[in-house]
Amino acid sequence: MKLKGLAAATSILALTLTLGACGGSDSDKSTLQKAIDDGKITVGFAGEAPYSFEEGGELQGASVSLAKAVFKELGVDDVEGVNTEFGSLIPGLNADRFDAISAGMSILPDRCEQAAFGDPEFMYTTALMTKEGKLDGMKNLDDVKDKGVKLATMTGAIESDYAKDLGIETQQVGTPQDGMDAVTTGRADVFALTAISLNWMAKNNADAGVEVSESFVQEIDGVPQVGAGATVFRTDDEELRDEWNKGLDKIISDEDAYLDAVGDYGFTAEERPDGSITTDQLCKGELPTADS
Repeated sequence: MKLKGLAAATSILALTLTLGACGGSDSDKSTLQKAIDDGKITVGFAGEAPYSFEEGGELQGASVSLAKAVFKELGVDDVEGVNTEFGSLIPGLNADRFDAISAGMSILPDRCEQAAFGDPEFMYTTALMTKEGKLDGMKNLDDVKDKGVKLATMTGAIESDYAKDLGIETQQVGTPQDGMDAVTTGRADVFALTAISLNWMAKNNADAGVEVSESFVQEIDGVPQVGAGATVFRTDDEELRDEWNKGLDKIISDEDAYLDAVGDYGFTAEERPDGSITTDQLCKGELPTADS
């Protein structure tokens, strides 16, 4: 009996060593497999409420809520955040500071050359923030240009690209809070950002003395700049991105599941992607024209 037990134990040890050898070191594992084995994954975020931000030391927001739901579906229970300025997110991802970007980042052709975007998670519109009573009829960035007022935009954000395309000189800020501060202190007359973000800030800073315009889709050369945000991965993490898209689709395709994940952060069914715009189209810059 003792010999049989010893033989069995030896066989188990040999099998374990063989599997270990086949599995290789952590450096040989894919990002997804390592995350599953570790039970955790790190995401970069930019402190832009209500997409991803820290409150009370806890990582939260609509992008984070989706991330937690999808990664749990993939067998990863713990999502840890690394706070990074928006313009440094893709460089940080490619420098392996974190495994994915969870910041509601707009899908743009130049960004697609640097990283791999998942499927759309949010459809975007833009808005303008000014001091109370100072909106002065401005409804879009064309009006901002016509009035010649001082505009602030966030470094790396889509609104900075809009302003550049329209020939508007901007004051660059690092965070949404910096943008609102620029307006309240008079260093800027207008701050342009996604409507969801500005409305969230105004609602949660009732004493700031700011107002937010109606949301709009900016046109550049007659083309409506339809926007969508997504989670971002390194270009060589195709396995992780593809599995992410499968898990995300289960939530996006179910309106109730989508609102369960993001509704607490001010998102509605209007922001839920309907499949009419794909990541591939946005990466190629194939936006619908005003006539389509």
